[in-house]
Amino acid sequence: MNYKVIGGKKLRGTVRTNISKNASVALIAAALLNKGETILKRVPRIEEVKRMIEVMESIGVKIVWDPSGDMRIIPPGKVDLTKLNREAAERTRSIVHFIAPLAHLFKSFELPAPAGCNLGKRTLGPHIDAFARLGISVTANPETHSYHVEVGSLQPAEIVMYEASDTGTEDVLMAAAKIPGTTIIKFASANYMVQDLCIFLRRCGVKIEGVGTSTLVVHGLADIHGEIHGHPSEDPIESMFFISLAATTGSEITIERCPMDFLELELFTLQQMGLQYERGESYASENGHTVLRDISIKKSELVSPPEKIAPRPYPGINIDNLPFFVPVATQAKGETLIHDWVYDGRAQYYLEMNHLGANIQLLDQHRALVKGPTKLHAAKVQAPQALRPATLLLIGMLAAEGESMLMDVYPINRGYENLHERLKAIGASVDAVE
Repeated sequence: MNYKVIGGKKLRGTVRTNISKNASVALIAAALLNKGETILKRVPRIEEVKRMIEVMESIGVKIVWDPSGDMRIIPPGKVDLTKLNREAAERTRSIVHFIAPLAHLFKSFELPAPAGCNLGKRTLGPHIDAFARLGISVTANPETHSYHVEVGSLQPAEIVMYEASDTGTEDVLMAAAKIPGTTIIKFASANYMVQDLCIFLRRCGVKIEGVGTSTLVVHGLADIHGEIHGHPSEDPIESMFFISLAATTGSEITIERCPMDFLELELFTLQQMGLQYERGESYASENGHTVLRDISIKKSELVSPPEKIAPRPYPGINIDNLPFFVPVATQAKGETLIHDWVYDGRAQYYLEMNHLGANIQLLDQHRALVKGPTKLHAAKVQAPQALRPATLLLIGMLAAEGESMLMDVYPINRGYENLHERLKAIGASVDAVE
């Protein structure tokens, strides 16, 4: 699928933040911890979730996905890994979420290694080190492009995460949830998807202390068996997409159901860049934990920020939100330094905006200097095989005068449900074409 975009239009209206991709895929995998039925609410119909379902169904799990988005996950009497859908597994990095649940079902098994986003070297080191302390050995098998897992004597442990990895923290939580005793996870990620998983595991009966902090105390259970309801919360990265879109195009858009705790520093930084916005009253997500607000973006005169923009573990600027500052910076007066220190090489994708007339210089593999404001123009560009860099190009095209073509938008469909139709609802001209 490609997107044909006619840009340069002022957008107006209201858009609702969808449920988080990252929280949803973790909860789908965590359902394997439960011998009973799991019901997840409002799961987004995105490609990443579809790949997870294909893997689950191939090993015998029954899944019923209602038109409303509610998903019923019914485990089989016995999981069969011999028929695992390897093609689907290799197309999602979320396959690593299955290591911990399957470690509670098998003493030895292999999982295909994922391809996922091409963002330079992405290591499973934090996962492997933490798993080993719990009695789970994970080794890479380059010949079969897979992970080999051996499960020894499982025991609780005190774990220091040498990297505050979101996925790594989630995977350790799933492993510790069914190891009786107390596991302490230090320097854990406290990001939104980790908090969602903690809330879900609490519904499973697992006592977890320190949710929202960098130290989690998990009191594991020997067994989880019941009808468990999970509510993945709204996606702050999707909220940020629409915030960036409004700022870049000089439009007035209201974004509903924004998870404010995970957007505070992003909004503060944008405010320093001259962005004007209003916040609505606080209300709760369906999980009863996440604080939501509606945000109305006003047309603003933008300037470069006084400091470089760089991500940090929560409560800092989210690494997935960092790319959305790039299109905004193209319309800001002055020079903006974007320091993408987490991924080796992701900053190179920011140069794709130069096809649209941006003035972006790559200082090294982690730093990009954006000079603005620049008048963007239409172009035909291949979407990078990475979710966030692909979406920032879409924002640039919506700001650019004329007809653009964004080729092969599968990376966008991995994380956004029916995005072109939602953009049309606020006045954008985006058509999905073959």
